[in-house]
Amino acid sequence: MTDTAQTPVAEPELIACPQCDALYSAVAPGPGERATCLRCGTVLIAPRRNAFLRVIALAITMMILMFGATFFPFLQVRVSGFRNSSSVFDAALAFVDGPMLPLSVAVAALIVLIPVARAGLVLYVLVPLAMDRAPLRGATIAFRWAERLKPWSMAEIFVIGVAVALVKISDLARVDYGPAFWMFAALVVVITLQDGYLCRWTIWKALDKEARK
Repeated sequence: MTDTAQTPVAEPELIACPQCDALYSAVAPGPGERATCLRCGTVLIAPRRNAFLRVIALAITMMILMFGATFFPFLQVRVSGFRNSSSVFDAALAFVDGPMLPLSVAVAALIVLIPVARAGLVLYVLVPLAMDRAPLRGATIAFRWAERLKPWSMAEIFVIGVAVALVKISDLARVDYGPAFWMFAALVVVITLQDGYLCRWTIWKALDKEARK
């Protein structure tokens, strides 16, 4: 009886569908192609050429737009000769005094702070990778937090809520849209494009590859 050297067999890399938890062997598709879940159709892997650079550009654009959308006039209401304009920052400060302080904090966090923080975390992770450099310290944790904050980033929900409210008050007063309103509308488009270009599997793969070096 002779001893024979056994070559370890590499375990296949697995990926789980975030919607229905179906498990698949991860196979990277070509640029422009997509790997989708056979059960629910969710996109699992969708690599694109220069995706990191595009996501970085969109994240910077989002931060610039969010700054202007927060402090520039959002709406101007005219009733019986009276005129009043307000920004998102003014709306958040309106509840600072008294028991409505938690509401003020929630408005500022969900609409402004969390989207900006998520964009900053994405930049922290992707800028070194786009420059073919090693990730910064704590990049894995930063990207994990960016994903955890995604459900709480509600800038687009705010725009939908404002649209519904405008339908109700349009018969009572004249409403003029300020520059911040259009910036928030542009934010919805930018966030949608960013999520479309962001292939999470590719990012985790790049971070894991660098961690093993």
